[in-house]
Amino acid sequence: MGFTPTSILLLGGTSDIGLAIVEAYLARRPARVVLGVRSTSGTREAAAARVSAAGATDVVLVDFDAADPASHPASIDEAFEGGPIDLAIVAFGLLGDAEANWHDQAAAVELATVNYTGAVSVGVLLADRLTAAGSGRIIALSSVAGEKVRRSNFVYGSTKAGMDAFYLNLGTALEASGVRVHVVRPGFVRTSMTDGREALPLAVEASQVAADVVRGVDADRRIIWSPRIFQPVMFALKHVPGPIFRRLPL
Repeated sequence: MGFTPTSILLLGGTSDIGLAIVEAYLARRPARVVLGVRSTSGTREAAAARVSAAGATDVVLVDFDAADPASHPASIDEAFEGGPIDLAIVAFGLLGDAEANWHDQAAAVELATVNYTGAVSVGVLLADRLTAAGSGRIIALSSVAGEKVRRSNFVYGSTKAGMDAFYLNLGTALEASGVRVHVVRPGFVRTSMTDGREALPLAVEASQVAADVVRGVDADRRIIWSPRIFQPVMFALKHVPGPIFRRLPL
């Protein structure tokens, strides 16, 4: 049947993609689910009800603020209080406004804090916990935007590039520990975060990303593309010379 966790931690507990991944694993086997989400989030109860309906044996809500790395040790401690975690999903992130991001210092700093600093912060903490247990998996939601940063959203893309590089190398560092790290690179996904934006080519639903993730983890892929066609597409774009790439309508 493949990888079947008995306990799942979702950091970014209201993420549409993160919840879809949790649901995909619950379809395989009922599991305990811990949702890390801000206590002020108006959708945390709905997220808890969603995973409960999907088959969670227990749902625990933990206060987690991605933009406040100083609070992360306490949040991770609370998440592990009920027992070991088999699977940790790092699914939080901000998209922001592509043009405003580089004109607005506060917006740019917030994007970098959440998407990169926050992701590194929890990555270090999760690696420590799972290494101590000698097993476990981390799924980190990156983006194709970080593979080849485009002018149209370069602040967001740069944060994802950094986050992506961190988790790929975290996986290398943890190879001897029994802990596996999987970096997910989806393209445009139709979610609440992208609602109202014009869909890009190869757009997918969160459920398709979840299915690709489950298959990728079963195959022990370090990098999971969704859809998989993005792998050759991004390989080609990555090797386009800079002067030509800058003239492309991207």
